[in-house]
Amino acid sequence: MSIVIGIDVGGSTTKIVGYTHDGRPISRLKVEAADPVTSAYGALGKFINENNLALTDVTRIFITGVGSSLFKKDIYGIATSRVDEFLAIGLGGLELSGRKEGLIVSMGTGTAFVRAGKDGIVHIGGSGVGGGTVLGLCEKMCGATSFKTVAELAQSGELAKVDLNIQDISTAQIPTLPPETTASNFGKMEDGARAADIALGVLNMTFQTIGMMAVFACRQDRIKEVILTGTLTQVPFAHQVFEALHKMHGVHFIIPENAIYATATGAALSYLKKHGSD
Repeated sequence: MSIVIGIDVGGSTTKIVGYTHDGRPISRLKVEAADPVTSAYGALGKFINENNLALTDVTRIFITGVGSSLFKKDIYGIATSRVDEFLAIGLGGLELSGRKEGLIVSMGTGTAFVRAGKDGIVHIGGSGVGGGTVLGLCEKMCGATSFKTVAELAQSGELAKVDLNIQDISTAQIPTLPPETTASNFGKMEDGARAADIALGVLNMTFQTIGMMAVFACRQDRIKEVILTGTLTQVPFAHQVFEALHKMHGVHFIIPENAIYATATGAALSYLKKHGSD
């Protein structure tokens, strides 16, 4: 069997996908380790083992992500190439969503905004608000050190304990804004706010910030579909925030299946789109 591997090397988490040369997906997995190199090598080893492959079955490896610059030579002697991360984000987002164009929003440690379509793939900007924001604030404020812990903690949270809404400061009806619309993230912060309330407030602030940046980007473009990818898509509360933004602004937010593997998928597709029939 001839396999092409795409690897998205993060700071401590690596995502990996495998495809046959004719474009058939094999499987996906992620691995966490103390450093990017260990994480990447561990992901490849685990992928090969779980899919009953041999190293000789893997003919090409394509790496991307913030940790990809650490790799100066071929991995395990297999031809290894670096792929521009924004290209990988664009290709992967379109592939997993089944769309031909859209604004791909990759919510990783920070957030990247990539416009992808028939006119090409262009990085239009980014934000330092992302998963790193969530973990950094929640570790200090709530004692939560993983996305799983933050998400579970937030499930019992109450935004009314931390966020100031329009109805808190005005009785007037604003046609374009429902009364429950956030007027100020953490603008209320009641003395009795619990860790769960704060965790939910951090998630709400992060998703609203990312979502509104996407809305503003779409207003400058004819694209009205936003494809959300990255680790933060696994947080259930994300669906609630982006659905509310859709109702308010008419922008369609899509979280495709396997959204956390979009960048790794794009890395592999950067080759397969050109050489898949070889």
